[in-house]
Amino acid sequence: MEETRHKFRADLKELEEQTLGGLEMVISQLDRALESVSYQDVELAGMVVADDDRIDGRYLEVHQGILSLLARQAPVAGDLRIVAALLHVLRCMERMGDQCVNIAKLVPLSGYEAPKDKDILDAIERMGQLARSQVAEARDAFARRNVDIARDLVRQDNEIDRLNRQIVRRAVEVGDNLDLREWAMFMILIARCLERIGDNTVDIAEQVVFVVTGLFREFEDASSPERAPAS
Repeated sequence: MEETRHKFRADLKELEEQTLGGLEMVISQLDRALESVSYQDVELAGMVVADDDRIDGRYLEVHQGILSLLARQAPVAGDLRIVAALLHVLRCMERMGDQCVNIAKLVPLSGYEAPKDKDILDAIERMGQLARSQVAEARDAFARRNVDIARDLVRQDNEIDRLNRQIVRRAVEVGDNLDLREWAMFMILIARCLERIGDNTVDIAEQVVFVVTGLFREFEDASSPERAPAS
């Protein structure tokens, strides 16, 4: 029995590492998606769309691995919490990959020679930096079972939400230039994708707390502008 449990935990650890590796894939996708926006690189954007199959493949591979593991042995206590959390993190990983694809698909639509607004571009760039940092820290928090890092993700996500609202306000202020206004609308959609990536890292942070404490506490609604860090 002890040998069986040891094998189970080794297999579970491998599945966790594969899941966290999937978050690294999201970071790579996000980097390329943001670069394609900055340089209006349609070819790079196409690569982001094509490579989403890798994240989907990782999702399916690990999800099937978890189901197979459950079929062989029923986990209890802490192991069961890890299994449940990994299934949730996998879903967040897949959704964040989809948001990277959504950003990339907007690149050719926003126009090659469209007029641009520096304030909006600067805010998009900052949102991208924050979103990337949040994905990396969510991965680190889960790997290290670090509740402090997990809770701090809520604070960081507040800044992404603030920038998202700032971009919307700026898009309204750009004036009567129809081309600029159309471009700004595409930037609003990109900002929304980045905001959703931030929300998914908060979801992962909630799972970290669940694994460590055994209690699930949903942080305040990720879409709420009044959201404060969890205490």
